[in-house]
Amino acid sequence: MLVAEAQRQMRQTYRGGLPGQLVSGGLWLASAAAATWGSHTLAVVVLALGGCFIFPLTMLALRLAGRPATTPKGNPLNALAMQVAFTVPLALPVVLALARRAPEWFYPATMIVVGAHYLPFVFLYGMWQWAALAAVLLGAGLVLGAYVPLGFAAGGWFTGAALVAFAFAGWRVVLAEERRAAE
Repeated sequence: MLVAEAQRQMRQTYRGGLPGQLVSGGLWLASAAAATWGSHTLAVVVLALGGCFIFPLTMLALRLAGRPATTPKGNPLNALAMQVAFTVPLALPVVLALARRAPEWFYPATMIVVGAHYLPFVFLYGMWQWAALAAVLLGAGLVLGAYVPLGFAAGGWFTGAALVAFAFAGWRVVLAEERRAAE
């Protein structure tokens, strides 16, 4: 199987990232709401524990939409997808240790980790848009953490909105690809 075909399968199966980004964006927005109207601790718990459910909820959303929830077994990118999925939970202890010392860095540090996590998605999906999302999260995380602190919840609100917006941008790529294939 050619790389381009494996990438196309990833884009088509996961709808350019639409379900996963909607789930992730919703989680970040729920965490930001917890930070705004609850407590910092609740916000951290919502994002850290809720992150464990991103993949299962994405699979559920795909199944409810009547779509296959996984790419075919022969897709050589399946292993990369699994490896990339573990980068955020493996980096989270560093974020949590930093946030114990500097709570205001919780969202910016998580934004940087998640942004870096999206860089391999450029190859996985064959979509440059993932690089743009990674750059937005990496840049915003750095700016919010080091230069323009806007309060604890700002990074959560920003990231949630960015992920939801990106979900629809990625979906448009897939829809355009499907229209071209149908012609």
